[in-house]
Amino acid sequence: MFGIVPKSIWNKLNPSDENNMCTWAMRCLLVQINQRLILIDNGIGNKQDERFFKFYYLHGNETLISSLRKHGFEPDDITDVFLTHLHFDHCGGGVEWNNDRTAFQLTFPNATYWTNEAHWNYALSPNQREKPSFLKENLLPMYDSGHLQFVEEGLTRFLPEFEIIYTDGHTGKQMIPVLRHGGRTLVYCADLIPSKHHVPIHYVMGYDVRPLLTLEEKKSVLNMAIAENAYLFFEHDPIHECVGLIQTEKGIQSGESFHLSEVFKS
Repeated sequence: MFGIVPKSIWNKLNPSDENNMCTWAMRCLLVQINQRLILIDNGIGNKQDERFFKFYYLHGNETLISSLRKHGFEPDDITDVFLTHLHFDHCGGGVEWNNDRTAFQLTFPNATYWTNEAHWNYALSPNQREKPSFLKENLLPMYDSGHLQFVEEGLTRFLPEFEIIYTDGHTGKQMIPVLRHGGRTLVYCADLIPSKHHVPIHYVMGYDVRPLLTLEEKKSVLNMAIAENAYLFFEHDPIHECVGLIQTEKGIQSGESFHLSEVFKS
């Protein structure tokens, strides 16, 4: 998760257990804009086999569905599922087994599922390094259901309040949502900046296919965020939901941490 940064450094930030494993979140974001209820990413899901979950230990009491219900919503209420990219930990929760486990079905049956065509093609014919991250059981049911739609090529504004930044360092054509409401700006960082401790420029994941490009993309997004006094929203940070940023002599660094409810109070 921290690439070339030595464990003696990163272990102080996100300590590993006796199996050299760390705890990470899969934090999705629900956005209500007029009559649309948009879910950004949907986690790993639970439909993979026992062998798969020997490598990824799901733990904790929160689930995506229970979190939706906590806020008064059901899966049928979701109108749009916006996928930053199609790695299994970002889109796996959008497809589930049916009741008798004989076929897959959409978790959000009334929703349009959004990706972009370039990334979709990339996911269907991946390089050997990323192949284990693009799982056909996550992808094909979206297409076969007729619910998959592509964001128009090069489109930078999904909705007036919902901008898109495209990045290619982590994977081809990852989409980073930038949300503006009530004079506040929120950047959903996905895997460009997965946690608070990835804000420093050289903290780049070993998963990234083009790490030097990630460096440049992070600089661009962080400079934009500083200019707009924006907050970063972290998908994978197990503790910090959002942070502000501060400009220092050593570059841009994380400032105070916030819960999302503190950033957008209405």
